Amino acid sequence: MAIAASSHIEKTDEQRAITEMVRQFADEQILPNAERYDHEDSFPEPIVEQMKELGLFGVTIPEEYGGMGLDLTTYAMIVEELSRGWISISGIVNTHFIGSYLLMKFGTDEQRQKYLPRMATGEIRAAFSLSEPELGSDVQAIKTKAVKLDDGAYEINGSKMWVTNGLLSTLVFVLVKTDPQAEPRHRGFTCFIAEKEPGVSENRGQFAGLNVPPKIRKLGYKGVESTELVFDGYRCPAENILGGEAAALNKGFAQMMDALEVGRVNVAARGVGIAQRALELGLRYAQERKAFGKPIAEHQAIQFKLADMATQVEAARLLTLRAARLKDAGERSDLEAGMAKLFASEAGRFCVEECLRIHGGYGYSKEYEVERLYRDAPLLLIGEGTSEIQRMVIGRKLLQRHKI
Repeated sequence: MAIAASSHIEKTDEQRAITEMVRQFADEQILPNAERYDHEDSFPEPIVEQMKELGLFGVTIPEEYGGMGLDLTTYAMIVEELSRGWISISGIVNTHFIGSYLLMKFGTDEQRQKYLPRMATGEIRAAFSLSEPELGSDVQAIKTKAVKLDDGAYEINGSKMWVTNGLLSTLVFVLVKTDPQAEPRHRGFTCFIAEKEPGVSENRGQFAGLNVPPKIRKLGYKGVESTELVFDGYRCPAENILGGEAAALNKGFAQMMDALEVGRVNVAARGVGIAQRALELGLRYAQERKAFGKPIAEHQAIQFKLADMATQVEAARLLTLRAARLKDAGERSDLEAGMAKLFASEAGRFCVEECLRIHGGYGYSKEYEVERLYRDAPLLLIGEGTSEIQRMVIGRKLLQRHKI
């Protein structure tokens, strides 16, 4: 049973058409196959190939580079529909989307021409890397460093962690330290576009020194690989500094923080999608399952659960779209993106847990879809900044905006 997202939310004809197309794709291709790929923890190559044909890797890339040229709001709607099917599928396009955003906003003309046309078709995919084995939320504690060599190239050494699409990507947008003496610390970081051979664990030739250890085994979020990246004498040309060496050396921190705003909208949309699916499953099971001589949907306790779930889904969706629309309008949305990410990720966890409670013992069985959702939802509480970090961001921005 599929429930259409709120019809009262204003959509353009184009947005309505594309979200309906993606919803049909999720119903016909993602949902029937997600359990198998999740169980095998295998990459859903056939689904990804269809996503290429639908143009989903180039949704926000301008038409001049072969993309659709759609805005962040439309992209958030698409991510919700993909995540309703399986959040791992949305994860495959998430870091790719952040990479294209960084190129479009900060890249040089040469960098855009070189990468965006192939990114739009999905021929090459991108990853995005901040975290390291010894740090998560404290981005300014990054240890991976790049040192300029006599020939003008930079040598990168260090390790990155939790890189979605780490193995199969061709490009990794990686933040590294280039000025260890910088004060404050964030003024000493640069974003490099690190090229690699997709699907290769130990790169050789021009990409030698960038190695990908075996993928991290996870509770959920299976199918899409999460990996460590090890830079060991990896040479990166100066022209692969995002925005060019002259203009963007030691400017990478601000670039990445800007990208996190859109990344948080993305995670919020994923929270809405998984919460929406949990609501659908809960509504269906509550009407099918009988207890004490009647469907459990007729019991007030179950109706209360459904009411709370539906309310959180609607609120999360509205917060997410508000943050996206502000960004599309060219305004700062760090506060709003933080709110959306915080609320929507927590709503996803809440709705999935309530759905499992509605299913009772069957919810704990792998025979039912909610078991997969229950393992997937916690990721959203952590990725792109934990709920605790979001509260810190929200509190700090509130005080900045309302200083007396």
